[in-house]
Amino acid sequence: MTMRFHLIDRIDAWEAGRSISARKLTSLLEDHWRDEGAGPQMPAPLVLEALCQAGTWLIIATTGVRRRAALLSVDGISFHGPVRPGDVLRLEGTVESLSEETAVLSGVASVDGRTVMEADAVMCALLPAEDLEEPGDTRRMLDRLLRVPVTGGRR
Repeated sequence: MTMRFHLIDRIDAWEAGRSISARKLTSLLEDHWRDEGAGPQMPAPLVLEALCQAGTWLIIATTGVRRRAALLSVDGISFHGPVRPGDVLRLEGTVESLSEETAVLSGVASVDGRTVMEADAVMCALLPAEDLEEPGDTRRMLDRLLRVPVTGGRR
């Protein structure tokens, strides 16, 4: 099972087992936009998916590409505004707890300093990465997102 679509363009900073800061530059060329009469907007579930993908990349980097997060539940989500084509979606995730089997993260998605979504207690199962995708492919993608090879926990 591989990520069918990537909603992370770059990881700006991460601290192993603690936090991640990533971004997604949105484009009108993407096919997910919805217009309910107020202009094109990124569907709210995809904003949550982008935040979850950032958390997954944090787990992948933290575990040296050994584990990958699979979403189990989200305790609380609040949406505060739209994401529009051309926006830079900033994703900030924080680890609340981490074990070999599970992780709980919380996070905020923002555009130009304006919070567009908050998620609390995002619980994930941590699965062997090689069961989901070829580890070499995952490492290459992580290196691209970081723009440098992964050598340790801090960037």
